[in-house]
Amino acid sequence: MKKIALISLATATVLMAGGYKIPESSLNAVALSNAYVASSYGADASYCNPANMVFSDNKGAAIEVDLTYIGLSKVDYNPSSGSNISSKAENFIVPTIHYVSPAVDKFRFGLSIVSPAGLSKKWSDAPASLYAKEFTLQTIEVNPTVAYEINDQLAVAFGIRGIKSSGVVKNAYYDLKGDGFDLGYNAALTYKPTKDTNLALTYRSNIDLHVSGDTSRTVTTINSGVKVTLPLPATANLAVSHTYNNATTVEFVLERTMWSAYKNLNFDFNNGTNETVLGTPLAKNWKDSNAYRLGLTHKHEKITAMVGLAYDVSPVPDATIGFENPDSNSKVISLGGRYEINEKMSVGLAGLVTLKDDRSVNNIADGGHVNGEFSNSPVYLLSAGMEYKF
Repeated sequence: MKKIALISLATATVLMAGGYKIPESSLNAVALSNAYVASSYGADASYCNPANMVFSDNKGAAIEVDLTYIGLSKVDYNPSSGSNISSKAENFIVPTIHYVSPAVDKFRFGLSIVSPAGLSKKWSDAPASLYAKEFTLQTIEVNPTVAYEINDQLAVAFGIRGIKSSGVVKNAYYDLKGDGFDLGYNAALTYKPTKDTNLALTYRSNIDLHVSGDTSRTVTTINSGVKVTLPLPATANLAVSHTYNNATTVEFVLERTMWSAYKNLNFDFNNGTNETVLGTPLAKNWKDSNAYRLGLTHKHEKITAMVGLAYDVSPVPDATIGFENPDSNSKVISLGGRYEINEKMSVGLAGLVTLKDDRSVNNIADGGHVNGEFSNSPVYLLSAGMEYKF
């Protein structure tokens, strides 16, 4: 029972950032499957690549506001023995805001408010409901940045990340709510070997999420506080873009997420009985993972069209996968467009589909509780946004 409880709470607070992370932080990022690092020049550059803020043709201020619908389809589970079951389909609306200041000599300042990770998984049928009746995570990141133009070809940027997290966990062994606030940083560099080619490197630091909460029900009948420190791993993006005839831009991004920082979990329950029953550390042993992203942007007069493709490798090994996070490798396809209403304002719409591979797992011998196949788990994103320059 100790291991079951530990697996459950772990997924509620961080694993959703792996299997259900939200790397697409703006309308253009959705339209391009997040192949939008080297070529980001709008207000959303403040988050996607703040070094690019100083290279923008717009030297005034700019703000972008987006609303993104995220639809999680039900996940089907076909056990080796027993009846097929499915998780609940879920829907979310995630707002994002990006701001870039006017140029101040060789400096520019940015501010982004996004949701970098989260979402939810709910099962109502056994055996999954024993471990994952509900797991919900919400995060809000506030990220101020500053960029400096070293010369016409090179710029650097630095920012501070503040993340507020909150979660709800319900399983057969306890119900709890928890929250926390933690800090990290990000850095970026853009080099322009030619006027049409950009090379970019961005880095977002590991943030240890210090989550504190209280149980409202436990199998011990004793409610108490609980604390856990979990890594939200570092991510690095290496990107290159090239623009042809001032109209068509192709970008490739290699994204590396350092999930190997997630080695084990250790929960600290305030009550001694709960600590004995529920507090045994559990090895997780995730692995670093890559995502490969390709984006194409074409501008024609007042219309900008975008399309993207990506392949995202799951960091979750068979030995530790569970109903809380039935993750797998995924293929991504996206498209979108923007329309320039006038010199100051543009609007856009973008859509993205993530198709996750079916995954057969038997980790009973490893102390897990899965022996079957997860399938039919696409994720849908639809984003609408507006940018205003002033």
